[in-house]
Amino acid sequence: MTDVARRRVLAEFLRTRRNRVRPGDAGVPAGPRRRTPGLRREEVALLSGVSVTWYTWLEQARDITASDQVLDSLARVLRLSPAETRHLFALAGRPSRRSEDPHPTGGARRGGSALRRLVDALDPHPAYLLAPNWDLLARNRSETALVGDAADGQAPEHNLLRLVFTRPGIRTLLVDWPGQARALLEQYRAAADRHVGDPAFERLTADLYRASDEFRVWWDTHDVAEFRPARRTFDHPRLGRLTFDYVKLAAVGEPGVTLVSCLPSDEETRAKLPELSESAHRPDPSPTEP
Repeated sequence: MTDVARRRVLAEFLRTRRNRVRPGDAGVPAGPRRRTPGLRREEVALLSGVSVTWYTWLEQARDITASDQVLDSLARVLRLSPAETRHLFALAGRPSRRSEDPHPTGGARRGGSALRRLVDALDPHPAYLLAPNWDLLARNRSETALVGDAADGQAPEHNLLRLVFTRPGIRTLLVDWPGQARALLEQYRAAADRHVGDPAFERLTADLYRASDEFRVWWDTHDVAEFRPARRTFDHPRLGRLTFDYVKLAAVGEPGVTLVSCLPSDEETRAKLPELSESAHRPDPSPTEP
């Protein structure tokens, strides 16, 4: 990401976070003629201990430097979550506070043969490999049976975000689709914001912005998140209710490539794993077909 692009993303992120904070939550009287839904720039500046001019320049993407102390103060005033605070520091170019970037540019994007064998060896537990831009590099039989054949060949759904936001069947397969889809988008947003100018990210974002109303609305909020172990529940067309705990592991030696493994969260799901794996070879229609 160029410095100019990074400053523009930082400016937009600050504006969206400022508009989200209610004046009363920051100890500021709302007043009768308030036009902005959140805090004004001058209020953020006053509460953060910086000049109005300096903060205005920051939101105008001017070439200025923010210290760790000032960024900490802004995070406090804007009531940022820990993930949002790390995102703020990353966008401000403060490497001392950056979390390790799970999607570095220029890293390996295919996944080595050993990693692919590991994905297969984890069967009957569903597992898959993700590239830095969220392309699906490999998946085992159980994962194929769980979500269908959307990632096979050169189909446009050969990407986790495309699969979740463009395949209609996923909305019925994945219980609480809105909550799970938004959580994935917020994780993707954190990576994409750090890679403005990367063609893979920009092409994917533009395609999904056109294809999905939900993606478009949630993207414009600028909400970000980091991966946390998550529980996802599926209504599988053959096996009924399946619930998994998701774990993500970074691949040492292949920057940006991650392995995601799905562990059964209850005995009922555990007992169905062998049948799930075997069902990948059955000729019935994919559960994610429209």
